[in-house]
Amino acid sequence: MDGMPLFEIGVVGEVFGMPRPDLLLRPYDVQVCTVGPGPVRTQGAGLTVVGGAGLDELRRADTVVVPALSSPDAEVPPELVDALQEASRRGARIAAVCTGAFALAAAGLLDGRRATTHWMYAAALAVRFPAVTVDPGVLYVVDGPVATSAGTAAGIDLCLEMLRADHGTAVAAEVARRLIVPPHRQGGQAQYVSTPLPDAPGSSLAPLLDWARARLDRALTLGLLAREAGVTTRTLTRRFAAEVGMPPLQWLTLERVRRARQLLEDTDLPVEQVAEQCGLGTAANLRVHFSRHAGVTPSAYRAAFAGSRT
Repeated sequence: MDGMPLFEIGVVGEVFGMPRPDLLLRPYDVQVCTVGPGPVRTQGAGLTVVGGAGLDELRRADTVVVPALSSPDAEVPPELVDALQEASRRGARIAAVCTGAFALAAAGLLDGRRATTHWMYAAALAVRFPAVTVDPGVLYVVDGPVATSAGTAAGIDLCLEMLRADHGTAVAAEVARRLIVPPHRQGGQAQYVSTPLPDAPGSSLAPLLDWARARLDRALTLGLLAREAGVTTRTLTRRFAAEVGMPPLQWLTLERVRRARQLLEDTDLPVEQVAEQCGLGTAANLRVHFSRHAGVTPSAYRAAFAGSRT
């Protein structure tokens, strides 16, 4: 629609539309769908986008991504609402970047679901659509077949998460590497640093996170992480809340589940060895944490990706 920011449109095209034959992916057929006839003038640069399809294509799509609207107050056309509802009834995966969440909410697709949007507009989304559980602090939310992201760069994170769901962790990490972005940011990470951090060498947690990722198979305690960072456990916990958006041990568990996903996708290691190598100890403990965060058992997850690995 007129006034949509160009970046949020470009993010989707960059992740899903760029040909990458060396990765042996079945390419996505990406269509730009316009609500009305004629070209669309984008916000900011004032460039014009010529869509190749209309709302009928949206109704038939397997995946629909709604970029940011011109503003959170922009009226969502009834014909777009109808098309989104029909795509949802057909079982399409539907996502929104930034204020695109307002279009999904207007179509009733977020009712009873958890969702997010740019932190500046989260309160407005919650007020206008009280049936939506709005989480204002996270990068993105995937709630069943519906997903939403925070603003701008968080749209990249959401698209990479969708790519990972389709093709596995290794492919998503390689595409992220080509985009020069972090390979995987958990959706629960904070949208912004809520507590100012000292602008001094070593103030970032990035070196500690890399250090911990290289040692996931070891027993890592809060005290050990704090000693490696050279701070107290209380300071470390506060900095994790500000930079990562979650406690240190919760982040560690999520990283171990992510490592388990990689091993299940890329190797034939028994589940017991996967549990040991990702630091979750036993197969039973792996099943508990993996099922909680991935929604399926390790065995079912491996079976789903066995064909793509071959």
